Amino acid sequence: MKKFTYSLLMLGCMSYAVQAQQNNWHLIRDRIVTPWAEKVDPNAPLPEYPRPQLVRDNNWKNLNGLWSYAITPATQDKPAKYEGSILVPFAVESALSGVGRTVGKDSLLWYNTNISIPAAMKGKEILLQFGAVDWQTEVFVNGKSAGKHEGGFDPFSINITPFLKSGAKQEITVRVWDPTDDGPQPRGKQVKHPEGIWYTPVTGIWQTVWLEAVPKTYITSTKNTPDIDHHTISVSTNVAGAQAGDQVKVEVLDGGNVIAMQEVAPSATAVLTLQHEKLWSVTHPFLYDLKVTLIRKNKPVDAVKSYFAMRKISMAPDQNGIQRMMLNNEFVFQYGPLDQGWWPDGLYTAPTHEAMVYDIDQLQKMGFNMIRKHIKLEPATYYAYCDQKGMLLWQDMPSGDLGNGWENRPGILDRGTDKNRTPESEGYYRKEWNAIMDAAYNFPCIVVWTPFNEAWGQFKTVEITAWTMQKDPSRLVNSASGGNFYETGHIIDLHNYPHPAMPRPDVFGKKQILVLGEFGGLGLPLEGHNWQGNKNWGYQSFKNSEEMFKKYKTFTDRLAALIPLGLSAAVYTQTTDVEGEVNGFMTYDRKVDKFPVQQLSEENRKLYQVKVK
Repeated sequence: MKKFTYSLLMLGCMSYAVQAQQNNWHLIRDRIVTPWAEKVDPNAPLPEYPRPQLVRDNNWKNLNGLWSYAITPATQDKPAKYEGSILVPFAVESALSGVGRTVGKDSLLWYNTNISIPAAMKGKEILLQFGAVDWQTEVFVNGKSAGKHEGGFDPFSINITPFLKSGAKQEITVRVWDPTDDGPQPRGKQVKHPEGIWYTPVTGIWQTVWLEAVPKTYITSTKNTPDIDHHTISVSTNVAGAQAGDQVKVEVLDGGNVIAMQEVAPSATAVLTLQHEKLWSVTHPFLYDLKVTLIRKNKPVDAVKSYFAMRKISMAPDQNGIQRMMLNNEFVFQYGPLDQGWWPDGLYTAPTHEAMVYDIDQLQKMGFNMIRKHIKLEPATYYAYCDQKGMLLWQDMPSGDLGNGWENRPGILDRGTDKNRTPESEGYYRKEWNAIMDAAYNFPCIVVWTPFNEAWGQFKTVEITAWTMQKDPSRLVNSASGGNFYETGHIIDLHNYPHPAMPRPDVFGKKQILVLGEFGGLGLPLEGHNWQGNKNWGYQSFKNSEEMFKKYKTFTDRLAALIPLGLSAAVYTQTTDVEGEVNGFMTYDRKVDKFPVQQLSEENRKLYQVKVK
C-alpha cells in the first residue's frame, strides 16, 4: 500500500483560524508526562489525515488547535463568557488540554472557535467531522443547532452547509455533557473517583476535528470483505444522494497497477477476483490499494482511496478435535498484551502520532504479534498502522452500566448474572457497538470482537453474541472475556492471575477456541515514573527487574506447555503502567522498559515455534 495515509500530513493544517499563543496554553506539569509532550505544537496538534480508510485528496482542513472553552452548570443554556483556551483534541481533564479540570454530570463543557472555509471548498457540501467526543454532543454553527450525537468512541459527521453565512468567518460552538460513571452509557474505564483499575474521567473532544468538502452526491463509506478461499474481495459502497443511472467503479491496485476492476450500481456489491493474491499475515502484511469512483454520465462525480488485505480469521479443529484459532487457514499462536491505550499527558489521546505508533513498534520489538485493545476504540490512524505492521488486534467494546455478578470460573453456576439493563441503557450499548463495528470493519488487523469483559454491564449475552456474529461473520467473536460464560460465540476466554492457565480442552475444546484472555500483571513501581506516590499495585509485586523477569520466564515456559494441549492465544497484563497500576512492560511515561527488550523478545518468540498436531 502506498503511504497515502501519512503523506497527506500537512495538507489540512494550513491557516488555522485561531493561532495559538504560548501564553494562552501550557502543558500542566503536576504529574509525569511522556517524552512527546514537549513536541506538541499548539498551532497544529495531531496534524495527520485522520481517516486513512477513506481518503479524499486536498479536500480537507484540520481544525485541531486552541479553541475557547467554558464549564457551566448543566441548566445553563450558554456560557456568559469563555474562561480561556483549550487545546483540541485533548480531553479537558488532561495535562495537554492546558485546562486539567473535571466536569461531571452536573456541568456542561463548551467549546467555541471561528473558522474560515478555504476557497477551494466553496460551492461544495461542507462536512464537520469529529473523530470522537465523549459523550453527548450538540454542535452549533453561527448560533444555530446543526446536529447532535451520543457516543464517546465512534466518529460522526455533520453537514454544516445550510448553516454557513456569507463572509470569511464561521462560528462553531460545541456543547458536551458526560456523566462518566453516573450514567448508563458506554464509558470504558473512566470513573469520577479513580482508583485501582479505574482511571481519570475523559470529557469532550478527544480525537481530531476537521472539515471536509464533498459534492452533493458523494461516497460516505465502503465495506471491504476478503474471501481468500474464493480469491475475491467484495466491496459495497454507501452513496449519499445517488441518482438513477449512477455507477460505482471499483479498482484494485498493486504497486500502482490496476489488477482488477468492476462497475456496479451504488446499491450493489462489487465482487472482484484476484489472481495469485498476496495474503496479509503477521510476517508479510501486504496491503492492496483500492480506488472507488462515483460516475454519472461517464464523468467522475466523487472518488476516494482506501486499502484492504486478503486475510482470513477462522476456527477449525486440530488432529485431536480441539478448536484452534486459524489465520489464513493455518494455526498461528496469538500472543500479546492487554492494552489500555492511556497516556499520562493526554489520557485517551496520544500526544503525537509518533507517540501512538511507538507503543505498537515497541511491542513488536518485544516479540508480540497481537494486541488486545481493552475497553477503548482508538483513532483510525492507530489501526491503519497496525495494518501496515502486521499486528493482530482484538477489539473490546467499551463497558458501561456495571453492577451484575461476575463468575470467572467456566462451567460453574454460582455468582454470575446478566445485568438487567434499562431500555435506555440497552439502546446506548447497541447503538455504539454497532457504530464501532461499522467504523472499524475495514481494518484487517482486527480479528476478534469482544462484546463483554468480566461481566461489566454484561446483558443478554447469547442475543448480543449472535447479533455480533451475524453483523460480521468475517471475524471471530469472544462473547465474554473472563466470564460470565455461555456456550455461545467462537471463544471461551479464561482470566487467571498471575500464572497461566486454560479451560480444560476435554470439557470445552470441542466447541470453542481456548484462550487465556488475561494473566500476568507482575508489578514493579519505579520511582520518578509513577503516576501517584503510593497505592501503586500489581497482581504480584517485585523489587527489581531481574526478579520479575525470572518469574516471567516461568510463565512463557508454562504457555509453551499449554499450547500443544489446545491453547490458541494468551494476553499478558499489560503494555504500560496506567495511573495506579504498575504492571506494564513499560512505565506509564514510556521512558523505561522494565525488561531487556531483546531477552523479552526471545522468550516470547519461542512460543510461535511450539509444534501443534
